[in-house]
Amino acid sequence: MVNLIPQPESVMDILTTSGAYRQGHFVYPNGKHASHYFQMPLAFRQYDNARILSVGLSRMFRMEKAIAKMLPDVSVVSPSPGGIMVAFGVREALSAKQIYWAEIEEGKRQFRQYVAKGDVLPAIIVDDINRSGKAIRETIDLVKSFGTEVVGIGTIAAFEDAPQEFDGVPAKSLLKFDVNFYGTEGEWKATHADSDAEVETVRF
Repeated sequence: MVNLIPQPESVMDILTTSGAYRQGHFVYPNGKHASHYFQMPLAFRQYDNARILSVGLSRMFRMEKAIAKMLPDVSVVSPSPGGIMVAFGVREALSAKQIYWAEIEEGKRQFRQYVAKGDVLPAIIVDDINRSGKAIRETIDLVKSFGTEVVGIGTIAAFEDAPQEFDGVPAKSLLKFDVNFYGTEGEWKATHADSDAEVETVRF
C-alpha cells in the first residue's frame, strides 16, 4: 500500500533536491539572521513534487472524519499568492468546490475576488510554510468576517516555534523544522565562524 502522506525525511529530500531549502546566511524581514531559508515555489515547479506534497497534505485533512463528511462542500483558502500552488493542489486532491486566496491591499489582508458574505464554504486554510502564524491568523479573521468557520489549517512546512493551533484548530504540516535565529549579524558569525556565505535579505 502506497503511503500517501510522505515522511518528513522524504519531504526534506524533495525540498533540498529542488532547491526549495537553502542554506547560507539570510536576514529575515524582522531583522533576524538565520542559516536556512525556504523558497517553496521551487519545489512546486515540478509536477511530481507538487503532487506528492499536495496529496500528502490533503490526506491529513481527509483523515479527520469531521472534514471528510463535509467534502466536497468546503473552500480551500491561501493566505497569499505564494500559497496558491499549494491551495490548488489540495483543492484538486480533495475535490473541494471553492478556492480563494488573499492579498495585502492598503496594509490589510483581503480577497481581491468579489466575495459576498455567505459565499465562502467552510474553509481549509493552507500555505507553503508556517513561520510565525501571522498570515494564517489574519486569514482566519478574514474568513470569519464572511460568516464562515475554519475547519482545517495546514502547511507543507512549519517552524518548530510556530503556533501549533489557532482557535482550537490544529495546524498540520508535513515537516517540522527547527530554525535557530540570531539577533545580529555578529551573533550569527560567532556561531558560524567557518562560513563565508554572503548575506542575503529575504522577503515573504
